[in-house]
Amino acid sequence: MRKSLILLALAGALMSTTAYAAPRTDLVIGIQLEPTNLDPTTGGAAAAIRSVTDLNIYNGLTRIDKDGAVQPDLATSWDISPDGLSYTFHLKDGIKFNDGTPFSADDVKWTLDRDRGADSKSAQKQLFANIASVDVVDPTTVKVTLTAPQGDFLYDMGWGDAVIVSQKSAATNVTTPVGTGPYQLGEWVKADHLTLVPNPNYTGAKPALDKVTFKFISDPTAASSAVQAGDVDVFSGFPAPELLEQFKANPDLVVTVGSTQGETIAAMNNAHPPLDNVKVREAIAHAIDRKAIIDGSQFGYGTPIGSFFPPGDPAYIDLTSISNFDPAKSKQMLADAGVKDLTLTFKVPPAAYARAAAPIIQQELADVGIKVNVVNVEWADW
Repeated sequence: MRKSLILLALAGALMSTTAYAAPRTDLVIGIQLEPTNLDPTTGGAAAAIRSVTDLNIYNGLTRIDKDGAVQPDLATSWDISPDGLSYTFHLKDGIKFNDGTPFSADDVKWTLDRDRGADSKSAQKQLFANIASVDVVDPTTVKVTLTAPQGDFLYDMGWGDAVIVSQKSAATNVTTPVGTGPYQLGEWVKADHLTLVPNPNYTGAKPALDKVTFKFISDPTAASSAVQAGDVDVFSGFPAPELLEQFKANPDLVVTVGSTQGETIAAMNNAHPPLDNVKVREAIAHAIDRKAIIDGSQFGYGTPIGSFFPPGDPAYIDLTSISNFDPAKSKQMLADAGVKDLTLTFKVPPAAYARAAAPIIQQELADVGIKVNVVNVEWADW
Protein backbone atom coordinates (compact mmCIF):
# COMPACT_ATOMS: atom_id res chain seq x y z
CA MET A 1 0.00 0.00 0.00
CA ARG A 2 1.31 3.45 -0.84
CA LYS A 3 0.88 7.12 -0.72
CA SER A 4 -1.26 9.58 1.07
CA LEU A 5 -1.61 13.01 -0.13
CA ILE A 6 -0.08 19.37 0.96
CA LEU A 7 2.68 21.39 -0.15
CA LEU A 8 3.20 19.79 3.39
CA ALA A 9 4.17 16.09 3.72
CA LEU A 10 2.78 14.03 6.54
CA ALA A 11 2.12 10.54 7.79
CA GLY A 12 1.51 8.62 10.96
CA ALA A 13 0.44 5.17 11.97
CA LEU A 14 -0.61 3.46 15.14
CA MET A 15 -0.11 -0.21 15.85
CA SER A 16 -1.36 -2.28 18.73
CA THR A 17 1.23 -4.35 20.56
CA THR A 18 -1.29 -6.57 22.35
CA ALA A 19 0.07 -10.10 22.72
CA TYR A 20 -1.86 -13.08 21.36
CA ALA A 21 -1.61 -16.71 22.40
CA ALA A 22 -1.27 -17.87 18.79
CA PRO A 23 -0.09 -16.19 15.59
CA ARG A 24 -2.80 -13.98 14.11
CA THR A 25 -4.21 -14.88 10.72
CA ASP A 26 -6.33 -11.76 10.43
CA LEU A 27 -5.67 -8.02 10.63
CA VAL A 28 -7.92 -4.97 11.09
CA ILE A 29 -6.61 -1.73 9.58
CA GLY A 30 -8.21 1.62 10.29
CA ILE A 31 -8.15 4.17 7.46
CA GLN A 32 -9.72 7.61 7.15
CA LEU A 33 -11.11 7.52 3.64
CA GLU A 34 -13.36 4.97 2.00
CA PRO A 35 -12.59 4.34 -1.68
CA THR A 36 -15.19 5.69 -4.10
CA ASN A 37 -14.65 2.54 -6.15
CA LEU A 38 -12.08 -0.25 -6.42
CA ASP A 39 -10.58 0.50 -9.83
CA PRO A 40 -7.53 2.80 -9.48
CA THR A 41 -7.35 3.18 -13.28
CA THR A 42 -10.63 5.10 -13.49
CA GLY A 43 -10.00 8.10 -11.26
CA GLY A 44 -12.10 9.16 -8.30
CA ALA A 45 -10.39 9.53 -4.92
CA ALA A 46 -7.35 7.73 -6.29
CA ALA A 47 -5.26 7.76 -3.10
CA ALA A 48 -8.07 6.13 -1.14
CA ILE A 49 -8.48 3.46 -3.84
CA ARG A 50 -4.75 2.72 -3.94
CA SER A 51 -4.54 2.40 -0.16
CA VAL A 52 -6.73 -0.71 -0.38
CA THR A 53 -5.95 -2.16 -3.79
CA ASP A 54 -2.31 -1.42 -4.71
CA LEU A 55 -0.14 -4.56 -4.49
CA ASN A 56 -2.98 -6.28 -2.65
CA ILE A 57 -5.48 -6.84 -5.47
CA TYR A 58 -3.61 -5.38 -8.44
CA ASN A 59 -0.04 -5.37 -9.74
CA GLY A 60 1.81 -3.18 -12.19
CA LEU A 61 4.74 -3.84 -14.47
CA THR A 62 6.96 -2.46 -11.69
CA ARG A 63 6.48 -1.63 -8.03
CA ILE A 64 7.98 0.99 -5.73
CA ASP A 65 9.57 -0.37 -2.56
CA LYS A 66 9.58 1.30 0.87
CA ASP A 67 12.77 3.18 -0.03
CA GLY A 68 11.28 4.59 -3.24
CA ALA A 69 13.29 2.31 -5.52
CA VAL A 70 11.85 0.60 -8.61
CA GLN A 71 11.50 -3.17 -8.34
CA PRO A 72 10.18 -5.81 -10.79
CA ASP A 73 6.55 -6.87 -10.45
CA LEU A 74 4.59 -8.33 -13.37
CA ALA A 75 7.69 -7.59 -15.43
CA THR A 76 10.68 -9.62 -14.28
CA SER A 77 13.13 -7.43 -16.21
CA TRP A 78 13.31 -4.88 -19.01
CA ASP A 79 15.61 -3.62 -21.72
CA ILE A 80 15.92 0.07 -22.56
CA SER A 81 17.01 1.19 -26.01
CA PRO A 82 20.13 3.40 -26.26
CA ASP A 83 18.02 6.42 -27.21
CA GLY A 84 15.78 5.93 -24.16
CA LEU A 85 12.64 5.71 -26.31
CA SER A 86 11.83 1.99 -26.10
CA TYR A 87 11.26 -0.26 -23.09
CA THR A 88 10.95 -3.98 -23.70
CA PHE A 89 9.35 -5.67 -20.68
CA HIS A 90 9.81 -9.39 -20.04
CA LEU A 91 6.75 -10.62 -18.18
CA LYS A 92 6.13 -13.35 -15.63
CA ASP A 93 4.79 -16.53 -17.18
CA GLY A 94 1.89 -18.57 -15.79
CA ILE A 95 0.24 -15.65 -13.97
CA LYS A 96 -3.54 -15.59 -13.63
CA PHE A 97 -6.06 -12.99 -12.59
CA ASN A 98 -8.11 -13.95 -9.54
CA ASP A 99 -11.04 -14.97 -11.78
CA GLY A 100 -8.77 -17.56 -13.43
CA THR A 101 -8.14 -15.60 -16.63
CA PRO A 102 -4.52 -15.99 -17.84
CA PHE A 103 -2.34 -12.85 -17.80
CA SER A 104 -0.33 -12.00 -20.90
CA ALA A 105 1.23 -9.16 -22.87
CA ASP A 106 -2.18 -8.54 -24.46
CA ASP A 107 -3.44 -7.30 -21.07
CA VAL A 108 -0.52 -4.91 -20.79
CA LYS A 109 -1.18 -3.48 -24.23
CA TRP A 110 -4.93 -3.16 -23.66
CA THR A 111 -4.49 -1.48 -20.27
CA LEU A 112 -1.84 1.03 -21.34
CA ASP A 113 -3.71 1.86 -24.54
CA ARG A 114 -6.82 2.56 -22.48
CA ASP A 115 -4.88 4.59 -19.90
CA ARG A 116 -3.40 6.86 -22.58
CA GLY A 117 -6.49 7.01 -24.81
CA ALA A 118 -8.65 10.03 -25.47
CA ASP A 119 -11.42 8.58 -23.30
CA SER A 120 -9.11 7.68 -20.43
CA LYS A 121 -10.62 8.19 -16.97
CA SER A 122 -7.28 7.81 -15.19
CA ALA A 123 -6.65 10.30 -12.39
CA GLN A 124 -2.97 10.24 -13.44
CA LYS A 125 -3.28 10.35 -17.21
CA GLN A 126 -0.01 12.28 -17.45
CA LEU A 127 1.83 9.07 -16.51
CA PHE A 128 0.92 7.65 -19.92
CA ALA A 129 0.89 10.80 -22.07
CA ASN A 130 4.38 10.15 -23.46
CA ILE A 131 3.59 6.64 -24.74
CA ALA A 132 3.58 6.53 -28.55
CA SER A 133 2.77 2.83 -28.96
CA VAL A 134 2.48 -0.46 -27.12
CA ASP A 135 3.32 -3.58 -29.11
CA VAL A 136 2.98 -7.25 -28.18
CA VAL A 137 6.17 -9.09 -29.14
CA ASP A 138 4.98 -12.44 -27.81
CA PRO A 139 2.74 -13.53 -24.87
CA THR A 140 5.43 -12.71 -22.30
CA THR A 141 7.09 -9.74 -23.99
CA VAL A 142 5.73 -6.24 -24.61
CA LYS A 143 7.47 -3.23 -26.13
CA VAL A 144 6.53 0.32 -25.08
CA THR A 145 7.76 3.16 -27.28
CA LEU A 146 7.81 6.75 -26.03
CA THR A 147 7.60 10.01 -27.94
CA ALA A 148 10.55 11.39 -25.93
CA PRO A 149 12.87 10.05 -23.22
CA GLN A 150 11.19 9.88 -19.81
CA GLY A 151 13.66 9.29 -17.01
CA ASP A 152 11.03 8.32 -14.46
CA PHE A 153 9.05 6.01 -16.76
CA LEU A 154 9.81 2.84 -14.78
CA TYR A 155 8.89 4.66 -11.56
CA ASP A 156 5.64 5.86 -13.14
CA MET A 157 4.74 2.31 -14.10
CA GLY A 158 4.90 1.42 -10.40
CA TRP A 159 2.13 3.86 -9.45
CA GLY A 160 -1.13 2.35 -8.22
CA ASP A 161 -2.85 4.03 -11.17
CA ALA A 162 -0.68 2.04 -13.63
CA VAL A 163 -1.78 -1.43 -12.56
CA ILE A 164 -2.58 -3.95 -15.26
CA VAL A 165 -6.17 -5.16 -15.59
CA SER A 166 -7.95 -7.72 -17.73
CA GLN A 167 -10.11 -6.51 -20.61
CA LYS A 168 -12.58 -9.24 -19.70
CA SER A 169 -13.33 -7.80 -16.26
CA ALA A 170 -12.31 -4.13 -16.57
CA ALA A 171 -15.88 -2.86 -16.86
CA THR A 172 -16.85 -4.20 -13.44
CA ASN A 173 -13.62 -3.57 -11.52
CA VAL A 174 -15.21 -0.59 -9.78
CA THR A 175 -17.24 -2.93 -7.58
CA THR A 176 -15.79 -6.38 -8.29
CA PRO A 177 -12.04 -5.92 -8.72
CA VAL A 178 -10.11 -8.57 -10.62
CA GLY A 179 -6.34 -8.46 -10.39
CA THR A 180 -3.20 -10.57 -10.18
CA GLY A 181 -2.32 -9.74 -6.57
CA PRO A 182 -2.26 -12.00 -3.49
CA TYR A 183 -5.72 -10.91 -2.34
CA GLN A 184 -9.20 -10.51 -3.74
CA LEU A 185 -12.31 -8.76 -2.48
CA GLY A 186 -14.19 -10.61 0.26
CA GLU A 187 -16.98 -8.15 1.03
CA TRP A 188 -17.56 -4.42 0.93
CA VAL A 189 -20.05 -2.96 3.39
CA LYS A 190 -20.31 0.67 2.33
CA ALA A 191 -19.51 3.29 4.98
CA ASP A 192 -18.26 0.60 7.35
CA HIS A 193 -15.59 -1.83 6.17
CA LEU A 194 -14.03 -3.82 3.34
CA THR A 195 -12.35 -7.21 3.62
CA LEU A 196 -9.70 -8.88 1.50
CA VAL A 197 -9.16 -12.64 1.37
CA PRO A 198 -6.44 -14.69 -0.37
CA ASN A 199 -6.61 -14.99 -4.15
CA PRO A 200 -6.89 -18.75 -4.89
CA ASN A 201 -5.23 -18.25 -8.29
CA TYR A 202 -2.21 -16.37 -6.95
CA THR A 203 1.03 -18.07 -8.04
CA GLY A 204 3.31 -16.40 -5.50
CA ALA A 205 3.84 -17.25 -1.84
CA LYS A 206 0.60 -17.80 0.04
CA PRO A 207 -0.33 -14.69 2.06
CA ALA A 208 0.25 -15.03 5.81
CA LEU A 209 -3.15 -13.52 6.56
CA ASP A 210 -6.46 -15.22 5.84
CA LYS A 211 -8.42 -11.98 6.13
CA VAL A 212 -7.60 -8.28 6.15
CA THR A 213 -10.32 -5.83 7.15
CA PHE A 214 -10.16 -2.12 6.35
CA LYS A 215 -12.33 -0.12 8.75
CA PHE A 216 -13.39 3.29 7.45
CA ILE A 217 -13.17 5.78 10.33
CA SER A 218 -12.91 9.43 9.35
CA ASP A 219 -14.09 10.98 12.63
CA PRO A 220 -11.08 11.66 14.90
CA THR A 221 -13.02 10.86 18.09
CA ALA A 222 -14.23 7.55 16.68
CA ALA A 223 -10.71 6.76 15.45
CA SER A 224 -9.29 7.41 18.91
CA SER A 225 -11.90 5.20 20.53
CA ALA A 226 -11.24 2.38 18.06
CA VAL A 227 -7.50 2.49 18.75
CA GLN A 228 -7.84 2.58 22.52
CA ALA A 229 -10.45 -0.19 22.55
CA GLY A 230 -8.28 -2.41 20.37
CA ASP A 231 -10.92 -2.52 17.63
CA VAL A 232 -8.20 -1.92 15.05
CA ASP A 233 -4.70 -3.40 14.96
CA VAL A 234 -3.19 -0.65 12.80
CA PHE A 235 -4.41 2.85 11.91
CA SER A 236 -2.62 4.24 8.90
CA GLY A 237 -2.63 8.03 8.52
CA PHE A 238 -4.27 8.65 11.90
CA PRO A 239 -6.70 11.61 11.59
CA ALA A 240 -6.02 13.22 15.00
CA PRO A 241 -2.30 14.06 15.25
CA GLU A 242 -2.97 16.01 18.44
CA LEU A 243 -3.45 12.66 20.21
CA LEU A 244 -0.18 11.06 19.14
CA GLU A 245 1.77 12.22 22.20
CA GLN A 246 -0.90 10.68 24.40
CA PHE A 247 -0.70 7.41 22.47
CA LYS A 248 3.10 7.35 22.74
CA ALA A 249 2.69 7.04 26.49
CA ASN A 250 0.54 3.92 26.10
CA PRO A 251 2.71 0.77 26.27
CA ASP A 252 0.12 -1.16 24.27
CA LEU A 253 0.58 1.10 21.24
CA VAL A 254 3.44 1.87 18.88
CA VAL A 255 3.36 5.24 17.11
CA THR A 256 5.32 5.39 13.87
CA VAL A 257 5.88 8.78 12.24
CA GLY A 258 7.16 8.89 8.69
CA SER A 259 6.91 10.83 5.46
CA THR A 260 4.89 10.25 2.34
CA GLN A 261 5.59 10.30 -1.36
CA GLY A 262 2.66 12.64 -1.83
CA GLU A 263 1.84 16.31 -1.49
CA THR A 264 -1.22 18.23 -0.41
CA ILE A 265 -1.89 21.28 -2.54
CA ALA A 266 -4.30 24.18 -2.64
CA ALA A 267 -5.06 24.31 -6.37
CA MET A 268 -6.28 27.38 -8.27
CA ASN A 269 -8.37 27.57 -11.42
CA ASN A 270 -5.98 29.57 -13.59
CA ALA A 271 -8.45 29.68 -16.47
CA HIS A 272 -10.84 31.87 -14.45
CA PRO A 273 -10.20 35.63 -14.02
CA PRO A 274 -8.51 37.07 -12.06
CA LEU A 275 -6.71 33.80 -11.27
CA ASP A 276 -5.55 33.71 -14.89
CA ASN A 277 -3.11 36.47 -13.84
CA VAL A 278 0.04 34.83 -12.47
CA LYS A 279 0.68 37.85 -10.24
CA VAL A 280 -2.65 37.31 -8.49
CA ARG A 281 -1.81 33.66 -7.93
CA GLU A 282 1.60 34.67 -6.56
CA ALA A 283 -0.11 37.15 -4.24
CA ILE A 284 -2.35 34.39 -2.90
CA ALA A 285 0.68 32.15 -2.33
CA HIS A 286 2.44 34.89 -0.35
CA ALA A 287 -0.67 35.27 1.84
CA ILE A 288 -0.54 31.65 3.00
CA ASP A 289 1.64 30.57 5.93
CA ARG A 290 2.40 26.89 5.39
CA LYS A 291 3.89 26.53 8.86
CA ALA A 292 0.68 27.88 10.40
CA ILE A 293 -1.32 25.33 8.41
CA ILE A 294 0.93 22.49 9.59
CA ASP A 295 0.75 23.62 13.20
CA GLY A 296 -2.97 24.43 13.14
CA SER A 297 -4.30 21.44 11.23
CA GLN A 298 -1.62 18.77 11.82
CA PHE A 299 -0.07 19.79 15.16
CA GLY A 300 3.35 20.14 13.60
CA TYR A 301 3.37 16.88 11.63
CA GLY A 302 4.30 18.10 8.17
CA THR A 303 6.98 19.75 6.06
CA PRO A 304 6.58 22.91 3.93
CA ILE A 305 8.00 22.06 0.51
CA GLY A 306 6.92 24.74 -1.97
CA SER A 307 6.83 22.38 -4.94
CA PHE A 308 5.22 19.25 -6.31
CA PHE A 309 8.03 16.96 -5.15
CA PRO A 310 8.08 15.53 -1.61
CA PRO A 311 11.38 15.57 0.35
CA GLY A 312 11.95 11.85 -0.28
CA ASP A 313 12.03 12.32 -4.06
CA PRO A 314 15.49 12.55 -5.66
CA ALA A 315 14.28 15.58 -7.64
CA TYR A 316 13.25 17.52 -4.50
CA ILE A 317 14.53 21.08 -4.01
CA ASP A 318 13.24 23.31 -1.20
CA LEU A 319 11.43 26.09 -3.09
CA THR A 320 9.51 27.58 -0.17
CA SER A 321 11.47 30.86 -0.44
CA ILE A 322 9.91 31.57 -3.83
CA SER A 323 6.40 31.79 -2.36
CA ASN A 324 7.27 32.65 1.24
CA PHE A 325 4.69 34.00 3.68
CA ASP A 326 4.65 37.80 3.19
CA PRO A 327 1.20 39.41 3.67
CA ALA A 328 2.49 42.92 2.93
CA LYS A 329 3.91 41.77 -0.39
CA SER A 330 0.65 39.95 -1.11
CA LYS A 331 -1.41 43.11 -0.56
CA GLN A 332 0.92 45.15 -2.76
CA MET A 333 0.78 42.59 -5.58
CA LEU A 334 -3.02 42.53 -5.47
CA ALA A 335 -3.08 46.32 -5.61
CA ASP A 336 -0.62 46.37 -8.52
CA ALA A 337 -2.86 43.90 -10.36
CA GLY A 338 -5.89 46.13 -9.78
CA VAL A 339 -7.66 43.44 -7.77
CA LYS A 340 -9.91 44.40 -4.89
CA ASP A 341 -13.03 42.96 -3.25
CA LEU A 342 -12.06 39.53 -4.57
CA THR A 343 -14.25 36.60 -3.48
CA LEU A 344 -13.15 33.02 -4.03
CA THR A 345 -14.82 29.65 -3.48
CA PHE A 346 -12.68 26.99 -1.80
CA LYS A 347 -14.01 23.48 -2.36
CA VAL A 348 -12.67 21.11 0.26
CA PRO A 349 -12.66 17.28 0.12
CA PRO A 350 -13.47 15.08 3.17
CA ALA A 351 -9.89 14.42 4.29
CA ALA A 352 -9.34 15.52 7.89
CA TYR A 353 -6.27 17.61 7.06
CA ALA A 354 -8.20 19.45 4.34
CA ARG A 355 -11.19 20.24 6.52
CA ALA A 356 -8.88 21.48 9.30
CA ALA A 357 -6.67 23.55 6.98
CA ALA A 358 -9.48 25.31 5.10
CA PRO A 359 -10.50 27.80 7.84
CA ILE A 360 -6.83 28.67 8.42
CA ILE A 361 -6.36 29.50 4.74
CA GLN A 362 -9.70 31.34 4.76
CA GLN A 363 -8.49 33.63 7.58
CA GLU A 364 -5.06 34.17 6.04
CA LEU A 365 -6.61 35.30 2.75
CA ALA A 366 -9.10 37.50 4.63
CA ASP A 367 -6.09 39.23 6.20
CA VAL A 368 -5.01 40.45 2.74
CA GLY A 369 -8.54 41.42 1.66
CA ILE A 370 -9.69 38.25 -0.10
CA LYS A 371 -13.02 36.77 0.98
CA VAL A 372 -13.15 32.99 0.79
CA ASN A 373 -16.32 30.91 0.88
CA VAL A 374 -15.43 27.42 2.11
CA VAL A 375 -17.61 24.66 0.67
CA ASN A 376 -17.17 21.15 2.04
CA VAL A 377 -17.85 18.55 -0.66
CA GLU A 378 -17.70 14.78 -0.91
CA TRP A 379 -15.14 13.07 -3.12
CA ALA A 380 -17.41 12.57 -6.11
CA ASP A 381 -18.25 16.31 -6.30
CA TRP A 382 -14.66 17.31 -5.58
